[in-house]
Amino acid sequence: MANNIQKFKKYIATILDAVYKVASKTAVLDGAAELAREGANADELVIPMIEMDGLADYDRASGYKAGNVTLTNETVKCNFDRGRMFTVDNVDNMDTAGVAFSRLGSEFIRTKVTPELDAFRIAKYVSIEGADVTAGTYTTGEEVLKAIAAKADAMTDAEVPEEDRHLFITSTLLGLVRDLDTTKSKEVLNSFASIQKMPQSRFYSAIEQSDNGYAKAEGGHAMNFLIVHKPAVIQYAKHVKPKVVDPDTNQDADAWKYGYRNVSIADAYKNKAAGIAGTYNNAN
Repeated sequence: MANNIQKFKKYIATILDAVYKVASKTAVLDGAAELAREGANADELVIPMIEMDGLADYDRASGYKAGNVTLTNETVKCNFDRGRMFTVDNVDNMDTAGVAFSRLGSEFIRTKVTPELDAFRIAKYVSIEGADVTAGTYTTGEEVLKAIAAKADAMTDAEVPEEDRHLFITSTLLGLVRDLDTTKSKEVLNSFASIQKMPQSRFYSAIEQSDNGYAKAEGGHAMNFLIVHKPAVIQYAKHVKPKVVDPDTNQDADAWKYGYRNVSIADAYKNKAAGIAGTYNNAN
């Protein structure tokens, strides 16, 4: 039994990561894991920060003026800590040839965890102080395209780099833009590193989390689109742990137990709020 459990744990960890990567719309914003390290406390991560002096006049007699580079490590607190434990009766699992338990993990990630993670991250980025998120209602592709281009141009004016910008948008609005099939529409869409078609159920300006998932918060709005410059956000997973307990180890019942916990962060750097822009529909 012990060997089977170890194999299953390795299998389910691999499958769950693959399910997350395929199903998640915001996974494209995941930060490089090697840049973050454990903080002193359980809910903390340490993120490297860099500041440097700008140019100075060159003196032909004395040469270069000295410049300072400051490397610091900023401690940030994780703001997502959610989990769940499931129990599957051993006989029920046997009656389904093991399908009941083996399907539980991947289905839970696909239908419950990933949608909530996406919704949580989007709502956090929308609420960042200084982010350029405003109301907007559109009925034509031209209106949507004009709004996207205006937000992208404002980013450029704020000196946000044009590379590594990601567009999150509802399927309906993206369809309106694609139906234009013009040189301008293709130029605007092709300027993004990726385009993520967002289910409206994951795309709100604010959400409320409960003991049974999440929902749009009171006062929240359905988002139209959101442009995110990846280096502007802090998106890391500190601890993602699937846990499997077999019936022989379970002291409470003759049952399999599957637990899952995710501790992570979705935030933005204080001086990079200009890298987040979009609109929401104030009618919804």
